[in-house]
Amino acid sequence: MAMPEGGAVRLTAVTLAAQKAGLSPGQSLADARALEPAVVVHDADPDGDTAALEALAGWATRYTPWTAASGLETGGAVGLWLDVSGCAHLFGGEAAMLDDLTGRLTAIGYTARAGLADTAGAAWAAARFGKPGKSRTVILPAGGHAPAIAAFPTAALRLPPDMLDGLDRLGLRDIGDLADLPRAGLTRRFGELPARRLDQALGRIDEPISPHAPAPVWRLRTAFPEVLGREEDIAAAARNLLEALCNRLARAERGARRLELCLYRVGGRVDTLTAGTSRASREPDHLMRLLAEQLERLPEPPTSAPDPLSAAAEAMIETLTLAATRTDPLRAAQVSLDNSRDAEPAALERLIDRLSGRLGADNVMRFAAHETHLPERVQASVPALKERGKSPTEGWQPPQPRPPRLLARPEPVEAIAPVPDDPPVMFRWRGRLHRITRAEGPERIEPEWWRAPADTGTTVLDADTRDYYRVEDADGQRFWLYREGLYDRGSPDCAPATPRWFLHGLFG
Repeated sequence: MAMPEGGAVRLTAVTLAAQKAGLSPGQSLADARALEPAVVVHDADPDGDTAALEALAGWATRYTPWTAASGLETGGAVGLWLDVSGCAHLFGGEAAMLDDLTGRLTAIGYTARAGLADTAGAAWAAARFGKPGKSRTVILPAGGHAPAIAAFPTAALRLPPDMLDGLDRLGLRDIGDLADLPRAGLTRRFGELPARRLDQALGRIDEPISPHAPAPVWRLRTAFPEVLGREEDIAAAARNLLEALCNRLARAERGARRLELCLYRVGGRVDTLTAGTSRASREPDHLMRLLAEQLERLPEPPTSAPDPLSAAAEAMIETLTLAATRTDPLRAAQVSLDNSRDAEPAALERLIDRLSGRLGADNVMRFAAHETHLPERVQASVPALKERGKSPTEGWQPPQPRPPRLLARPEPVEAIAPVPDDPPVMFRWRGRLHRITRAEGPERIEPEWWRAPADTGTTVLDADTRDYYRVEDADGQRFWLYREGLYDRGSPDCAPATPRWFLHGLFG
């Protein structure tokens, strides 16, 4: 791999065969071709390498939910952090787990070494500078990592190249040599980084590492002695995990709002399926129906590959994990004497969940209350699965009755009122005359002063101030009318202006 750097095209990573031919990272492409004219060079893709590393971090969650990428390193190497505290026994111990990890990475085309120690810095050093056996793993004894890394070179402390050159000129080539020096002199000469890296490796100070994703509290995992390929087998395994998860949630009186099912394939690919609910739920039938719809959309193994049988084998499932990444409190529901419930709200919520799963969570909307007095702005469209901070009815209680139906836009009407402050006695709408027999009001609604232009002045006598009336005509039809334009903002003394009447809603 090569990319432009410092006015020349330089190698960023080389294969083992290229190393044997004398090529090395940092070397100019011209020098590399002089040493080996037949060298094959590809353009470096740091963004693609980073994306592949993040995908590997996700793949490594088969061993522990706490994984992180350590980033790209000189020479094209990359690294992964895995906190396996409390996880190794699930794989037969630390050695068996690391053997499985490196073996699987080798099978999918990576050259991997693994190190395990009490601290992240010591594990990093062991993986790169330890002496592994045939399994390419190095395990430092618990509590004994300090003497074990003393013989490692100073490069095992993750120091920059120029700093390593300075240490080498002083004869400080091993971590043990560095640890014997007085800290004050070391810090004055090289800054605080060498001392900090040494303390991190020895466990004297913490080394915080951000995980690839927050580890969910509610997470279950199952590995299969034989890989799964049939959809019905995968669905049955997911159902078993789901029932176990729902039982745990029931004991904690909680319900799932978001589920995440991860399918780890033999070839190294990880498929992640998500399902959300509008309300907390721990009903296996309903939740499995949501996951089943996602399972049906899984891609088929490629049939155009050179070896379709090999591609199908790599697509087999060997591990499943199921996590409830969002949960809410959910207490047991009270049932009636005949063991029935009011199923309508639950049925509606299940419908919303299924539509969101099929059409996308952002394509199924619901109305949410918006804090405003203006009727046309009192509701907003939000995704149906979005968390509701208030109860369904909170925020929908206006000071006066509102019509169930609002017109798309208020329509002007011709109205007659005895005096400006009285309700109308008749009005004409869409060519039809309505004589009013009952009227209630007015209900005055002021405009939102923070939305008014800067030159509007006072909003109390704003022309957009509305007086609403609930009226009923001789035929029993009920309307919601409002009058606007009681005051003339253009007049210095706010003289009365000709009012304008509008129909805004219908009561039925």
